[in-house]
Amino acid sequence: MNLMTSEAALRLNQAANPAEATVDVLFFAIADTILGKVLLARSAKGVCAIVLGDDAAELEADLAIRFPEATLVANEVMVHDDLAKVARYAEKPSEGLDLTFDMRGTPLQRRIWEQIRAIPLGKTMSCMHLARLINSVYPWVAARVVANACAANPIALAVPCHRVIRTDGELAGYRWGSERKRDLIEKEAQA
Repeated sequence: MNLMTSEAALRLNQAANPAEATVDVLFFAIADTILGKVLLARSAKGVCAIVLGDDAAELEADLAIRFPEATLVANEVMVHDDLAKVARYAEKPSEGLDLTFDMRGTPLQRRIWEQIRAIPLGKTMSCMHLARLINSVYPWVAARVVANACAANPIALAVPCHRVIRTDGELAGYRWGSERKRDLIEKEAQA
């Protein structure tokens, strides 16, 4: 993991406009929320990761695996406002989650994630229904692609993959745990 101090990272990009930085620097911090621990990371362009879990070291390791070329900088100041919005959203989903994103994925993954973001609060959609929206000709193939895009989603809550369920109405898997998925769906249904 390429972890450096905040001061070193800031010196590294000091002369450059952050949006034009040649080094991919991701600032991150971890907070305790009602969902457990939440790691939020952002680049100069926006939030690129919201990761849920129970162990801070595991969250940091996940971030390093997802962004192996990035320089990771633990810096609560740089992500404070974004992290506070995520914590508020966890408490009260009806207030929405207004963040700027740096969605990193393939064009198809980003297209699927945008479709998932369109699922209204308090609603769910089957993987097959979502697949038909993506590819009405071969939905059974697209359903696997949708499931893979959900598994690759680095931005929990903002790309609400927890709202994607099986065709039979069962919850199916969730990268951050089935219990957490159930809790999110129930909380959003009450919002």
